[in-house]
Amino acid sequence: MSDKKYKILLLDDDQFLIDMYSLKFNQAGHTVQPCFSVDEALKALHDGFAPDAVLFDLVMPGKDGFDFLRGLKEEKLAPNATLIALTNQSADEEKKKTEEVGTEAYIVKAMTIPSEVVHMVIAAIEKK
Repeated sequence: MSDKKYKILLLDDDQFLIDMYSLKFNQAGHTVQPCFSVDEALKALHDGFAPDAVLFDLVMPGKDGFDFLRGLKEEKLAPNATLIALTNQSADEEKKKTEEVGTEAYIVKAMTIPSEVVHMVIAAIEKK
């Protein structure tokens, strides 16, 4: 694992989780752009935020993680970012569905402590 610092776009509708993951990434020296909705995340990308990784939840009110991925692909936003589902959906069909649309990693929140999430994300970025 290198000492390189990365920019992370974090999309989740849960304030507590956004705060917790943001804190962990910030403590490790990375920059986090927290977003609470698909529209907010797409706007941050339109406004010039260029993340090394995009972490997104699958289940959110209104537009979900799959809507976000569609928007990302259609608008060709964050083309070089490592896409990572960060979700509590542990069903194999959900994981398969995210892989089909280009997600490089799939992390189940309930089974992974926040510091492990940071390590997994950095490893996925550096593997790409």
